[in-house]
Amino acid sequence: MENRNNVTEFVLLGLTQNPEVQKTLFIAFFIIYISTMVGNILIILTVIRSKSLRSPMYFFLAFLSLMDALYSTAIVPKMILDMLHEKATISFQACMVQLFFEHLFGGAEVFLLVFMAYDRYVAICKPLYYLVIMRWHVCVLLLVASWIGGFMHSLVQLLFIVSLPFCGPNVIDNFFCDMYPLLELSCTDTYIIGISVVANGGVICTIIFSLLLISYAVILNSLKTQTLDGRQKALSTCISHITVIVFFFVPCIFLYDRPVCTFPIDKSLSVFYTIITPLLNPLIYTLRNTEMKNAMRKLWNRNMMSSCKVMDVLAK
Repeated sequence: MENRNNVTEFVLLGLTQNPEVQKTLFIAFFIIYISTMVGNILIILTVIRSKSLRSPMYFFLAFLSLMDALYSTAIVPKMILDMLHEKATISFQACMVQLFFEHLFGGAEVFLLVFMAYDRYVAICKPLYYLVIMRWHVCVLLLVASWIGGFMHSLVQLLFIVSLPFCGPNVIDNFFCDMYPLLELSCTDTYIIGISVVANGGVICTIIFSLLLISYAVILNSLKTQTLDGRQKALSTCISHITVIVFFFVPCIFLYDRPVCTFPIDKSLSVFYTIITPLLNPLIYTLRNTEMKNAMRKLWNRNMMSSCKVMDVLAK
């Protein structure tokens, strides 16, 4: 690989070359990243510490928050720091590492969303068999499967890139390393690899997105037999899940389900699914979920009471 490469680093053009706009974006994305981390970590801690959130749904939700936090961390801190420099660069090795981890966490999240949809299908359509089907060892196996799926997807993407020669241009018109910008910089024909990337990324996302929409349509149709209270609760949960998958899958399908090429709008869409979506997920799941809000409120009150007791002891 080293003998075929003259490129040791890539130049990232980022979202803009305007220094004043970069300062504004630095503040905005810094706040978004901190909010993303706080929101997702809060969900994880709430699920871990709340006895009322012991169902498989919240088990998967906690790991979805973990994946969102890791996915955001693979991209956003580097992007924020680059906004403080006139010229943003990333070494070839660091670029490959970023590429691997962003697809690892993103791919694992795709599979996890499928298993979350399956969990909701069993809970709503087969409630009497729910505890039998969604046993804890089954949930753990599904979680492991999602990580394995993400790893295999990411490994294939990485092998595609590291097998290519980079001997000339090294400017990436984006704020992070991704497949299509790197394929365009390669000094060899990437048509076949481009088709493989579409199959490994875009086509899989399209198929899974379609299956998820069909599954939620079946779930929503089955709500006719539910009680009013059960219907409202299930509907709230399904709407939250559908919102998440639309925000996540639609930009990915547009970016990866096409021949190797880049468009100016790609950077804006990348911002949406790499930065905005990980922030929206905790907001969607907390604001639309009464059980989660109540658990957070109880956890907050318990911590406040513990803090007050500690202060009283110290005061004495």
